Amino acid sequence: MVIVASTAMPTHAETAAAATVLRCQVRYASDTIHIETRPVANPYTVTSQDIGERFRFKAVMVGNDRQVDYIALYAYDMAMPGAPLLIHEVVHQPPFSSNTTVPGLTGWNHAYSARLGREMVYGCALTNKAAP
Repeated sequence: MVIVASTAMPTHAETAAAATVLRCQVRYASDTIHIETRPVANPYTVTSQDIGERFRFKAVMVGNDRQVDYIALYAYDMAMPGAPLLIHEVVHQPPFSSNTTVPGLTGWNHAYSARLGREMVYGCALTNKAAP
C-alpha cells in the first residue's frame, strides 16, 4: 500500500510560488508512505503523520523557497506509555546534498519501537521542483 501525505498545507499563493520540496519515503510493515514538505516560517505549524498506528513521523523544513534554514526530522513511538515518545531526531543544516533522489539527503534511517522492536525506515531528498 502506498499513501501520500503532506505535512504542510500551503495556500494557493504559496503553491504557485513553491519550488523547494522535501520528499520523504517512510516504510513500516508493508506500507510505504510518501510525504512532501514545503518550507514554513513556523515549525510548530507542521503536523506529524501516522505510520501504521505504531509510529508518527514529522518532517519540518524551515525557511522559504529562496533559502532553507534547516530541516528537522522526528520519529515518535506511539506504542509506549506516555506516547508520543520521541525516539529519533535529526537536524540537517546547509549546505544540503544536491542528490534529489530519495534518500539523497538523509540516507536510509532506521528507528525502532521499544515495544516488540518494530522498525520504521525513512529517507528524504531535497528538490528544487514543484511536486507533479
